[in-house]
Amino acid sequence: MMNVGMSPRLLQKFAKLLRLRMATRNNKENQSMHPDSNHFLRAVIYLLLAILLFDLQGVIIKFLGDRYPVQQLASFRNVFGLIPSLLVLALSQEWHARGRMLKIRQWRLGLLRGLFIAAAQYCFYLSITKMELATASTLTYISPVLITMLSIPILKHQVGLWRWLAVFVGFAGVLIIMAPGTEIFSPYSLLPIGASLGYSLSTVCVRLFDEPVPTALINMYASVGALFGSLAILFTTTGYLGVESTQDWLLLMSMGLLGGFAVLGLISAYRLARPASLSPYEYFGIPFAFILGWIFFDEAPFEKLIPGVFLIVAGGMLIAWRERRKHIDTPPVVAE
Repeated sequence: MMNVGMSPRLLQKFAKLLRLRMATRNNKENQSMHPDSNHFLRAVIYLLLAILLFDLQGVIIKFLGDRYPVQQLASFRNVFGLIPSLLVLALSQEWHARGRMLKIRQWRLGLLRGLFIAAAQYCFYLSITKMELATASTLTYISPVLITMLSIPILKHQVGLWRWLAVFVGFAGVLIIMAPGTEIFSPYSLLPIGASLGYSLSTVCVRLFDEPVPTALINMYASVGALFGSLAILFTTTGYLGVESTQDWLLLMSMGLLGGFAVLGLISAYRLARPASLSPYEYFGIPFAFILGWIFFDEAPFEKLIPGVFLIVAGGMLIAWRERRKHIDTPPVVAE
């Protein structure tokens, strides 16, 4: 009779092979799990640090805004902000891997993004000098809603019911904070909305670049465009005012470097994790701005911000949730 059983030796080999395969599988799972979690933690730290640097930049702008026109502050921001942009480009592995090219086919689009940023900077910096830091900062967080709306005509995206609901909720929050038709309404509250529109346009236009163009090079073109745009606004409006003291020079340099290195932090964060996963952490910029405004300028606009701020955050979070579900990655928008 034929022996259909397996010998003990064969069984031992089979068990050993099975254990080896299970160990290999577990090792791969651990390798895929832990680096991702470490990368995500690092991404959150980079993002929070970048947002804090942007808000500290806002403190300097508000402090200097009484003595210098915001057009000049934006120009200094972009001059000194070029240093981190050049550093990002020089350290970009993607740029080196693609031959360290400088000229791109869509160079006009690259500079146009910079002009959008320059216009946004003018609106945001002016709003900081005319409003509470936290109020101006909070209103710029309508950007995810504006990106959703701009993606329809520019990127031909289809927007479903949930994201239209987010648009409605976000704008409801903005209207509550702005309070049009009441005594507390100020036309200056429109400036952060204009800033958000400029930043959102620059963000949506990123999707129009050719795939091979390195991110660092796109950022470099935007930095150059923003510099030329801010200088054009400066010399066609107020003109240049002499810097009064060494302290002011140091503050102007710090302002530009803070903004530039904040952009570096954002780029580093969004290389390590998906934008849809990190977007909820962007809203830490609101309490950061509130605390800094309270410390440096004795501002505490609770009544203005509540409950509108919750609706703005809810609208942005709803959009982030839908993008995560649909695997859509939208670049970050932070007022710079």
